[in-house]
Amino acid sequence: MDYVTILAIATGLSFDTFAASLSYGVVRYRILFRQAVRVAVILALFQGGLTVAGYFIGAIISNALKAVDHWVALALLAFLGIKMIVEGLRKGDQRESPDYSKLMVLFTIALGTSIDAFAVGISFALLDVKIWTSGIIIALVTFLASMTAIRIGKSAGETLGHKVEIIGGIMLIAIGIKIFLEHMLAL
Repeated sequence: MDYVTILAIATGLSFDTFAASLSYGVVRYRILFRQAVRVAVILALFQGGLTVAGYFIGAIISNALKAVDHWVALALLAFLGIKMIVEGLRKGDQRESPDYSKLMVLFTIALGTSIDAFAVGISFALLDVKIWTSGIIIALVTFLASMTAIRIGKSAGETLGHKVEIIGGIMLIAIGIKIFLEHMLAL
């Protein structure tokens, strides 16, 4: 898989984290830089780490799934993309922003926003992607997205929150279709 595709996947994956970080920036408008870095690092480590973990779990079962790997990748990415779009389209969803200063709350948010990265890691195993490079790229993009979102949240408010989830979902579906078509057209 080429770096542009990995970067696009990383960007799509980071939108959940972006939305969570945006809400944190809105609520904690006086957040200090070191606090923002702490949040972004933890979110990035979970995002990249669960991608790698998913890869190794997927590698165990990949030989059994080689014949249908493109279908699995399409199904996983489409499912995740649709889930993000549905969450982004919910109207009137007045979520309370959790207190990220509590480590367990931050870990829970990091895990919740990284479940899709685990599924992408499984897809990567089926596609024999360079996982360490991909994990690092995903973590870096997530870190940058989180830091950016916190900054935007400090000054822009909540209006962007749901829109980024919709965009991220569309990107994941498009990437799943791209992987599927590449495999089908190579036959």
